[in-house]
Amino acid sequence: MSDLKCVSVKYEKLESEWNKKKGRNMELVGSLLTELKLGLTELSFLPTESDELKKKELVLARNILEIGAQYGVETKDIPSFERYMAQLKTYYSDYPDLPKSSLKYELLGLNLLRLLSQNRLAEFHIELELLSIEAILNNPYISNPVALEQYIMEGTYNKILVMKDNVPSPRHAYFIDLLLITIRNEIGSCLEKAYEKISAPECAKMLYLNDKAMDGFVKERGWSIQPDQFVYFQATDKKTHEAEVPTLELAKMAITYAKEMEQIV
Repeated sequence: MSDLKCVSVKYEKLESEWNKKKGRNMELVGSLLTELKLGLTELSFLPTESDELKKKELVLARNILEIGAQYGVETKDIPSFERYMAQLKTYYSDYPDLPKSSLKYELLGLNLLRLLSQNRLAEFHIELELLSIEAILNNPYISNPVALEQYIMEGTYNKILVMKDNVPSPRHAYFIDLLLITIRNEIGSCLEKAYEKISAPECAKMLYLNDKAMDGFVKERGWSIQPDQFVYFQATDKKTHEAEVPTLELAKMAITYAKEMEQIV
């Protein structure tokens, strides 16, 4: 069996397992992906007989990497997702003559969300510059992270929470959850620098946390809620540190919004 045929057969098995709506064997998927990555490496060193055959190899490789990227999200293995995307971007940008991928913009959008959730805003903008204006404005997979980044810069935390329930694909929700964790931690760091203590209810509103989640966050940060219903912060180093997300502005906006909501109620 030729190397291309062998990889194709394994890919068909991978695709069949991945497309199962119920009972998908993730362990088998992971195993097949490992085998196929090795197979693709060997395949890339073989001479091809024609342009058409080369195109088939490229599409096959792209399809495998796309399943790998989705697998990384499903298993919450972000480093794996990042590695698959690093390879996939080559197929998306360097081979315009390949048949269009239905997953291209969903995965590129997820990668943008990953960068946002990791507070890597400079890289986010670099990736954005590689996309067309049409995709940025009209493709929901791309416009979603673009809007989120705008909300972060504005400090309109409430809009991020609303957007979590209006995502273009279920996979987007996972990265928005990670983004919310990042933002909460940034606001928490800002509060520690700005106050020695703060009303527990007001703190919960700023962080958009219910009582149970607030208790967990307080313990995680090493804070304490005293009988007077104030959150007391640990003594922290007051030195400023560089952060791309505008934490002070974000916290101020969260405080303002929480107070406005309180007045409305």
